[in-house]
Amino acid sequence: MNILDKITAERRKRNWSEYQLAQNSGIPQSTISTWYRKNMQPSVASLEKICQGLGITLGEFFSETEAVELSEDQKQILDRWSALRKDQKEALLTLVDSLLH
Repeated sequence: MNILDKITAERRKRNWSEYQLAQNSGIPQSTISTWYRKNMQPSVASLEKICQGLGITLGEFFSETEAVELSEDQKQILDRWSALRKDQKEALLTLVDSLLH
C-alpha cells in the first residue's frame, strides 16, 4: 500500500484540498506538501493525526475493505446484544430464527 496514495484517496473521498486536510489534522500544509514533493512517508504520529482529521482509525486507514456503515437501529441492536448473557443471546437467536421461518 502506498500511504500517500491512500491519504490522497481519503482526502478526495471528502472533496478536501490539501489545505482542508491540514486544517482538520493540525499538520501544516507545508509538511503535507513536502511528503508529496519528496515522496516521503509520514511518521506514525503524523499518520495518526491525519486519521483523526479524516475521522477514521489507523485500522480503517490500513484496511483493505471498506468499513460498513450501520444505521442507528443496527447500532442499538448491537449495543444491546453486547449486554446480554450467553443464554440470553442463544434465546434471542432462537427467537429470530423462528421469525424468519
